[in-house]
Amino acid sequence: MRLSGKNNIPESLRGAIIALGNFDGFHKGHQAVAQEAIDWAKSEGRPAIIATFDPHPVRHFRPDAPPFRLTNLDQRERLFTAAGADAMLVFEFGAELAGTTAEDFVQKLLVERYGAAGIVTGDDFTFGKDRTGNVAVMKKLGAPLGLSTKTVGPVSDGGEIISSSRIRDALIAGDCETATELLTRPFAIEGPVIHGDKNGRKLGFPTANIDVGQYLRPKYGIYAVKGRMPDGRVVNGAANLGIRPTFDPPKELLEPNFFDFSEDLYGQIIEVELHHFLRGEEKYDDLDALMEQIKKDCDKARELLG
Repeated sequence: MRLSGKNNIPESLRGAIIALGNFDGFHKGHQAVAQEAIDWAKSEGRPAIIATFDPHPVRHFRPDAPPFRLTNLDQRERLFTAAGADAMLVFEFGAELAGTTAEDFVQKLLVERYGAAGIVTGDDFTFGKDRTGNVAVMKKLGAPLGLSTKTVGPVSDGGEIISSSRIRDALIAGDCETATELLTRPFAIEGPVIHGDKNGRKLGFPTANIDVGQYLRPKYGIYAVKGRMPDGRVVNGAANLGIRPTFDPPKELLEPNFFDFSEDLYGQIIEVELHHFLRGEEKYDDLDALMEQIKKDCDKARELLG
């Protein structure tokens, strides 16, 4: 269930324990915060809610920042549900929320609007106008209102703290394996299949084209991928992510070619997981050379994906 932060939440979900954070990547560190909230809720017979912010606060304060999202809202909702949450609460971040004082955030939103009984956050969580609220402020403001607060420290991996920025750095470097390890799943781009220039079809490798939108741009190049279809089927493939330098004009797209697959996907929403980076984008002088390379890429992807 998806709840809007602008509304009072249903009576059945009041008295919940809320995991509070942005949770964009929902990586191992975020999962630890969510698990603490879910365990606490279960122990007291309460609902468990995982909150998130959309758009990301950075998009409000730095509208010209390059795309950096690791998940869209639909993906987060599925991840939160799979983790055991009863609902996802979406704070719509704009001028109104940015201007809300720490006091009003706790009293008017968390306590009065959402009826929260408990909050779980990472210990570096900040909130309120000019980021004047932190965990100590949350505890101080919440206690007299009957709102309890717990925090979860950072989670480390190989002695290094797991963070969304580490995952982004890995993806920008084409290191799918590290990103997958930290996320506990492959990074995936989801969107509707759109019409392209039909170049893949002409080359004998038809593709399902997706606009990368607000997602982080991983390293441009060729990837071994898995596609998740609307009906839940998973198919293997190879994808070009980038601007296709052999063709004019350059156009940024994610273009997966799914093996042994010939169905019409136009308009359908699919999710494409990046499993392995094969090589960077290259410009080819003729289409025969490009076709030969695509065949090699597909063979390599089949091998890697088993």
